[in-house]
This record gives sequence, C-alpha cells and structure tokens, in this order.
Amino acid sequence: MSPETQVAATIEDLARVEGKAELIGGRIVRFIPTGYRPGRIAARIFRSLDDHAEATGRGVAIPDNVGFAIAEIASGRQSFSPDAAYTMGPLPSNPMRFLEGAPTFAVEVRSENDYGPAAEAELAAKRADYFEAGTAVVWDVDPVRRLVRKYLPNAPGDHTLFAPGQHADAEPAVPGWRVAVDWIFT
Repeated sequence: MSPETQVAATIEDLARVEGKAELIGGRIVRFIPTGYRPGRIAARIFRSLDDHAEATGRGVAIPDNVGFAIAEIASGRQSFSPDAAYTMGPLPSNPMRFLEGAPTFAVEVRSENDYGPAAEAELAAKRADYFEAGTAVVWDVDPVRRLVRKYLPNAPGDHTLFAPGQHADAEPAVPGWRVAVDWIFT
C-alpha cells in the first residue's frame, strides 16, 4: 500500500468553509467561536475604525470574519481573518470575495484560551506572519488585563502598551485615529 497523499487546500476551498478559518501550510485551520467579551471588544474597535474611515474618506474598516488572501509566506500561511482590520489596499473587483493582500492594520483580540506560554508563542508567530505579508501595525488586545499592545514590523519583539486612561493609536497605519482604551473595554 502507498501512503495516502493529501492535496493542499486552496483559497477557493477556504472560501467555501463555514465559520472563521485561515489557510496555513495548505491546511484549513478552523477557529472556535469567541466569547461575548472578546467579540464585543472587536466590534467596538471596528466601529471606531469605521467611523474614522468614513470621516476621513481614507481606508476601509473591516469587521471580524472577513478573509485576506495573501501570497504564500515562509510559514505556509496564505490568509488572515483578523478580529478587526483596516486596509488601504484595493478592494476586490468581486466584493463577495476575499480582499487581496495583507491588512494595513490588524487587530487580534485574545479569547479565553489565548493565555500561557504556548498561546504567547502562537500570537508572536502570527504577528511575524502579518509583518512578513506587509501589515504595518498589529494590535494584541488583552480583555483580561484591559491592555492593548501595539507592534510594528521594525521591532516585532517590542511593543507600545496602552492602558486604561490612555488613548491607543495605530500610527502609521491609520493616521490620526485614536480610541480610548476605557471605551474599548466597556
């Protein structure tokens, strides 16, 4: 008998998957649904980004579960589905399809299982993937500690920390946008 050969999944396969998933290393990786608090936080960030995009006429805010198709990077990743995002890139000619290219700004809101050493390593690897694909700013939003960590590609191991009582930004990806940390977590 010969070993079973698996055919690598494609972006087209991913487009037919119900629920949140990403294409990594030729495999469709599904994500469990998030809880109320992380979902609410992602929605508030999207809402603020969307208001900013509408007011300035620049960029487009993207809510949770929207796919970004990218050329395969070193990790094998071919897509992202951030919890909230902002893009300056072109919109797809067919608006029913994924956006092409990485988001300009990506937001990852931690769920209850996104804590501990293994989760930290996974989050760092995903940030590295975002930066390799061309994302300018990534936020790691921590609902438990009520903190926002902002990462930039030129120093991916360092971050700017935004805490309650402060306003967080996504410079240089989203010029002029600021949001109150306290409001995000209400």
